[in-house]
Amino acid sequence: MAVITPYVRGDDTNIILGFFTIVAVLPLTLRFYNCYLAYLALGPGGTPATVPGFVKVSLLGLFAIQNPYKSTSLHHTGGHLKHLPQRQGRRPQVKGIAPHRQVTQKAEKHIFERLSSNIIRMASDSRDELRVGTSCIEQHGIGLFTTMPGRYSRHRCRTEVCHAHPSDGSMHMTLHPADAKVVLEAGWGEKHPLSRGGYFERFVPEGFVMVYSPRDEADVDIAIRIIEAAAWYVSGECYNNTQSG
Repeated sequence: MAVITPYVRGDDTNIILGFFTIVAVLPLTLRFYNCYLAYLALGPGGTPATVPGFVKVSLLGLFAIQNPYKSTSLHHTGGHLKHLPQRQGRRPQVKGIAPHRQVTQKAEKHIFERLSSNIIRMASDSRDELRVGTSCIEQHGIGLFTTMPGRYSRHRCRTEVCHAHPSDGSMHMTLHPADAKVVLEAGWGEKHPLSRGGYFERFVPEGFVMVYSPRDEADVDIAIRIIEAAAWYVSGECYNNTQSG
């Protein structure tokens, strides 16, 4: 019995291949587009809000730490903070790498204004040991800087103590490993996804943590205590206008 083989023209073959290519590529394209929109929705940050910026951050995400809530440091003593009260309630949801933002439990406007004014007051009361300006790391929002950096860092912004994000009220800062451990275990923050040290210190300093947005005035007081610990550390343990707590 003869087998009849259907005749397919070359143009038909191209159409069929094109159809299956679209079917295969379209879901990936849509996923890329949706992820890009989510990246833009995090707002301005240190990485440009462009497709190349998004691709760079996506590649860095392959090296993100697995558990941002756990301290892996062996430094249990030697920090500035002795104790912090346990933060009440659930941790907020945090997304992104650069920008790295808190997307729930955002600070209300008047609370963020009080946080910002306290940061400015810290600089004015510091006897020229601290100053405020635009964040070097974020290139947006208020930053607190030391005028006498004593901690070695390969990051270009080694004088920056902390910065606050107007979009959500959260903060990023560099802490002594023992202080970072206190903050993480008390639930007031989490590690930045790239805070591995080594090569990745080109992107963020080692010991770089997010401190969550203050929800009320009591939280602002806690945040200031943590910022004071960051100032003490980044200043090479020379900033003495604080009380450890």
